This record gives sequence, structure tokens and C-alpha cells, in this order.
Amino acid sequence: FDFCQAEGKKRPSENLGQVLFGERIEPSPYRFTFNKKDTCKSVCTKTYDTTKPEDKQKLDFLKKSMLLNYQHHWIVDNMPVTWCYDVEDGQRFCNPGFPIGCYITEDGRPKDACVINSEFHEKDTFYIFNHVDIKIYYHVVENEALGARLVAAKLEPKSYKHTHPDNPDCSGVPMDISNKANGEVKIAYTYSVSFEEEKSIRWASRWDYILESMPHTHIQWFSIMNSLVIVLFLSGMVAMIMLRTLHKDIARYNQMDSTEDAQEEFGWKLVHGDIFRPPRKGMLLSVFLGSGTQILIMTFVTLFFACLGFLSPANRGALMTCAVVLWVLLGTPAGYVAARFYKSFGGEKWKTNVLLTSFLCPGIVFADFFIMNLILWGEGSSAAIPFGTLVAILALWFCISVPLTFIGAYFGFKKNAIEHPVRTNQIPRQIPEQSFYTKPLPGIIMGGILPFGCIFIQLFFILNSIW
Repeated sequence: FDFCQAEGKKRPSENLGQVLFGERIEPSPYRFTFNKKDTCKSVCTKTYDTTKPEDKQKLDFLKKSMLLNYQHHWIVDNMPVTWCYDVEDGQRFCNPGFPIGCYITEDGRPKDACVINSEFHEKDTFYIFNHVDIKIYYHVVENEALGARLVAAKLEPKSYKHTHPDNPDCSGVPMDISNKANGEVKIAYTYSVSFEEEKSIRWASRWDYILESMPHTHIQWFSIMNSLVIVLFLSGMVAMIMLRTLHKDIARYNQMDSTEDAQEEFGWKLVHGDIFRPPRKGMLLSVFLGSGTQILIMTFVTLFFACLGFLSPANRGALMTCAVVLWVLLGTPAGYVAARFYKSFGGEKWKTNVLLTSFLCPGIVFADFFIMNLILWGEGSSAAIPFGTLVAILALWFCISVPLTFIGAYFGFKKNAIEHPVRTNQIPRQIPEQSFYTKPLPGIIMGGILPFGCIFIQLFFILNSIW
């Protein structure tokens, strides 16, 4: 984007999580001094001559960004600068970003942020927010010699057409850009800043005002606890019934010497001698179990750290960095679980099992990730992952995760095979012709839709609040 650029300042370094999330922090040309009020200060002026192809391309790109409602995201003292505005029912909503501009359609209908100002009314016209009123809230510490701490930062985007950019006037008409503008277009960027002491907000709780201003981030604790209690109660009932039913049957099945006695049973008991028969795709099943264990442990540990506050929003990129590091270090449980199950299935190709555990699932994810990154590279997106970061990810994978997977598999194969509670029949039972709903794909959908529906809504609120 052709906005004002800071001169002589280097970009701050990003950690692995920030790079993977596409978070790129650029230095700002806006300068102000603590507790000093500035009004309508000029930052820079951009001039576009539509007769020149390069300038026309820049202006068209700016128009497209306003049409698609692209947002600025600013930070001050590592705090996101929020834009607060009134919504329906007298409520006030704060957004950690503000739009570049807005557009009035050809039929005079305002889009996006154009609804906030009645002066935005020209048809087929773009209005750019080239001025911001920044308000910094601070808290004075007990020892005044130590100064003050920033506890909140808010702004209000505005649009002004400055007739004299060297002497800006922040009280004029909005800065409009016709969709069919020809000739020269000048956009002067300005800002005002003020400071206000806020005694009610402490440094330790300065992020709370952002969360409280967003209604969708409130966790529905009662609904979550209600769902959790119901799930635990029903699971306990099913477990008790199954245990009481199976406890005596298992001992009796182990004493049967012929299949004739088993044929006298009915229903699901007919297949008790085939339940623990090694699957046809035992290699793939064991590999998926190992990779799933790795991801499951990584997810729970990451969420545990996030709930404890170690992955605070103030520590940018910490969530993704923690997840990646944990995944790399949890190669040992993946190899161990895959090896134990594969050995229990009677498999003998242990090298293939370990290699697939190390490379199959991570390889599929990395291939998708690499293809998406190539597309971002081709489009020139700032979210594209640099080549050096890709090399670092591959190094973590091959040099740490893969050896740890081999170590886990070594201990897994040294263990005895898992003993099954019932014996497996020598002759496999013939599987009757299956109806449509008992086939694998419909069964997966019907079996998974109920638990997915139970946890999806609750998980949305939990994860939205954590991040």
C-alpha cells in the first residue's frame, strides 16, 4: 500500500508464530510525545497523476482495498489501537482495527463504514480516512518518579480534504475520490493526539477493555457446564451398563473352545471373536493413531498454557510458536503409540511404520502449506512465509521431530504386544451384505455429527476468548 512510510527505522524482528500467522509489524511515521497534545499534524502527502500508468495502478489498488473493506491494524506500546463506535440499541462496539476508507455505490447506497457519516453521500465515490484522532489513556504509578504506563489506546478515523497540505485544516469537507477520477489526486495524511489519565485501569488488566467491548467473546459458562455435566452423566451411564453386561460375558467367551457355542448368541455378541482381529490396513491405522496422539497432546498442553496466561495476547505469536515447538518435541509419543499398535496388529515392517509416522501426516500438511505459500508468493502477499523460515521448519522437522519419533518407536517395539481381553477366532466370520447407512462413509458422518454438534458451539466461544 502506498501509505506514509517511516524513514530510518528498521522493522522489528518477528518470532516463528508471528511469521506463520502472517503478522508483519511495520514502523510508523506518526510521532508524538507523552502528555503533549497535538492537533492536525501533517504526516505526508501522496500525489497521484492518473495519466501515468504507475500512479493510476497505485490509486486503483487503493480503491480496491476500500471496496473490499481492508483494515488498518495499529499497535502502541504493544497494545492494539481500537476504534469504538455506536451500534444498535445504544451499545458501543470496539474493533481492533479501522478501515482504509469506504465506498458509496452508483445507486447512492453507503457500504461498510460510510454509514457512520451523513456527509458521505456522493454516488460512485470513495472516501478515504486520511486523518485519525488518537487518544492515549495512561495510569500514573505510585512512585511518580517512575512515570506513567499506557493502559489503553483508541482512535477515530476521519476524512478531510486538505486544500493546503502544508497547512492542513481538519474541519473541512471529506476527502472524496471519484471512481472515474482523472488528472491529479492529492491525499494529505494527518493526525491529532491527546492524553487522558485513567485511574480505574491497572497495568495488569489493561487488555480487559478490549475483551469487554466485544460481545461475541463472552464465554457462555453456564451452557458449557451444562453440556459438560450432561456428557459426563450419559457417558457414565453407558459405561456402567456396558461393564455390567460384558463383565460376565468376557470370562465365558474365553472358555469357549468351539465356534458352535458362539453361534448360539445373537446380536453384537456374535462378533466377539472377531473384534480384535488385526485390520487389513493396520499399518495406516497405527500411523494415524500415533500422529493423532501427537496432535492431541499438543492441543491440550497448548490450551492449558493459554488458560494459565502464559500465552498472553501481549506476547505476540506465542500461541503458534508454542504449538509448533510442542509438536516437534512430541515425536516420541507418536512413535511409541504407532509402534505399540502396529506390533499388536502383528506387523513386521517396523522401518516402514516409523518412516510413515514421521513423514505421512506432517508431509501432507507441509505440502498443502507449501502450495498455499507459493500462491501467496506469486500474489506478492505480505503473509507469504520467507524461504529462511521454511528451511527452519524443515530443520525442526527432520533434525528433532524425526529422531524423537524413532526413539519412541524403539521403546514401543521393545514392549510386549497389547493383550486382548478375548480370544480371536481362527476363522474370520463372514460379513453379510451391508445396507447404505452401515457403510463406512455414512457411518462416519452419522457417528460424528452428534458429538461435533455438541462441542462446536462451546469450542467456538472458548477458543475465541483464548485468542
